[in-house]
Amino acid sequence: MAEFPPVPLTLEGSAVLHQFFRFDWKSWKACSAQERDQIAGEFGTALGSMEKSSDGKVQSGLFSQLGHKGDLILVHFRDSFEALNQVELDLAQTRMSEFLAPTHSYVSVVELGLYESTRKTYEAAASKGAEPFSPEWNADVEASMKRGAEAMKPRLFPSIPEAKYLCFYPMDRKRGEQVNWYTVPFADRQRMMHEHGLIGRRYGDVVKQIISGSIGMDDWEWGVDLFADDPVVFKKLIYEMRFDEVSAVYALFGAFYIALRLPVEKLGGWLSGKL
Repeated sequence: MAEFPPVPLTLEGSAVLHQFFRFDWKSWKACSAQERDQIAGEFGTALGSMEKSSDGKVQSGLFSQLGHKGDLILVHFRDSFEALNQVELDLAQTRMSEFLAPTHSYVSVVELGLYESTRKTYEAAASKGAEPFSPEWNADVEASMKRGAEAMKPRLFPSIPEAKYLCFYPMDRKRGEQVNWYTVPFADRQRMMHEHGLIGRRYGDVVKQIISGSIGMDDWEWGVDLFADDPVVFKKLIYEMRFDEVSAVYALFGAFYIALRLPVEKLGGWLSGKL
């Protein structure tokens, strides 16, 4: 594989925004009951209108966060970054925004890494005598990517799973002087990613995983969303993955966030201290 480009092909789909907030309980409790009801109703209506797309796909999800890092998480999947920006602007127009102090955010795009098909695509183009990045090479790669994007469309533009728990964290691949993922030969990276993926697939019946790429968009290289009905599964999956080579040697992890799904219709209860 040394003669091929070292960069694996990727497919991109939904634009993704994670918003993390701390709720100003002191100011909220200072409002009258009537005012709280009006503000909550307005906010619930706004969230309800953006929760699902016209085809019924869940594209915004509200979560009640555990721990000191914040109180609420909003996750949005949209078809463009313009649409994500509109979500931010729409929420900022609600009176509830006065009680929501941003603590963090994360911008990314749903990504499918294609180590396996990259090798096949490159080998097929090379077998025709095409030089890397020549018009013939680029045409073959583009055709392969187009077929892949159509076949993977449900995974590229997913609905937010209706699971009870969310675990989100960002991550990088190490690129230091002694250990650098980006200098590892393509074939070795392909092997390690294949082994890594096998672990995830074993948990496929209990965990829904959505990977989003964020190189050039945010401070880390990828964002990872895990959805499950049992939070202990997050611990088991991530712990097991840390024993494989790609994680044990080449991975760096950011802060972890865990939260419970908060249906819009239960927002009023949450605002009064009840799940």
